[in-house]
Amino acid sequence: MAGETYQLRRGEIETYFDRTAAAAWARLTSDAPVSGIRAKVRAGRDAMRATLLGYLPDDLTGARVLDAGCGTGALAIEVARRGADVVAVDLSPTLVDLARERAASDPAASRIDFRAGDMLDAAHGDFDYMVAMDSLIHYQRDDVVASLARIAPRVRHGMMFTFAPGTPLLITARVIGRLFPRSDRSPAIEPQPERKLRRAIQQNPALAGFAPRRTTRISRSFYISQALELSR
Repeated sequence: MAGETYQLRRGEIETYFDRTAAAAWARLTSDAPVSGIRAKVRAGRDAMRATLLGYLPDDLTGARVLDAGCGTGALAIEVARRGADVVAVDLSPTLVDLARERAASDPAASRIDFRAGDMLDAAHGDFDYMVAMDSLIHYQRDDVVASLARIAPRVRHGMMFTFAPGTPLLITARVIGRLFPRSDRSPAIEPQPERKLRRAIQQNPALAGFAPRRTTRISRSFYISQALELSR
């Protein structure tokens, strides 16, 4: 079962993305003009999405893929275009509705099952691959590893996820955010030193069948995220 800290942060994330920031997130992930930092964040997210897609096979015909924390569905659409059947899950029903709306005109949409709920729910079934782009960055290291361990038995080939690397900028931003709390602030990002994260993954018995492979860091202004591939 997910721990208390996971459940607490899960509730904060759901509230933020489904109510507080739904409109802003919809704009950020669209083609609408944005300026300054938001434009760099958008560019960073685009680069990270391309990175994760690059970890997946070009031909996914017959594969089943979990998009864990699908947001507005951009990655799910690209994966479906490669022939995969995609289960795209997000905590925010508002974002899931937007993702479904944006995908509706794409021929690949018929292969995407959009669902509002917890990405860890075993009811989603078994998969060939799991991708979690920026959906675990708000959780503490123990919860990140425990989440991967819960999903792992249902994944045949590989899991790709992102984490917030323990850079001085991210650590400083986290401290400042705690000093100046605000009711509409997004849930804090939890920086993870890569070495400690890898060690925790390798020490978890449920992840013994997976080994860390490729890793890529994307840094665009305030968007700093690192992808890590775990393969059987």
